[in-house]
Amino acid sequence: MQAQLHTMNNLFAQLGLPSEEAAVENFIAAHRPLENDIALYRAPFWTSAQRDFLKEEIIEDADWSAVIDELNERLR
Repeated sequence: MQAQLHTMNNLFAQLGLPSEEAAVENFIAAHRPLENDIALYRAPFWTSAQRDFLKEEIIEDADWSAVIDELNERLR
């Protein structure tokens, strides 16, 4: 099994969001629960650039996909 390449803090930094642990937890608390019928990248709180990044990484099952899946779970 391959180790996860990116952390939640790295993902938030990549998205241009505050990436300190408290900021990540506050973001998740403020935006949950995300309805199950809304794809993560379609959530209304993303910018278009953030949305494009999330969608592309998920579709390509790229390096970021594991931590994006984790974020998706935590927002549900």
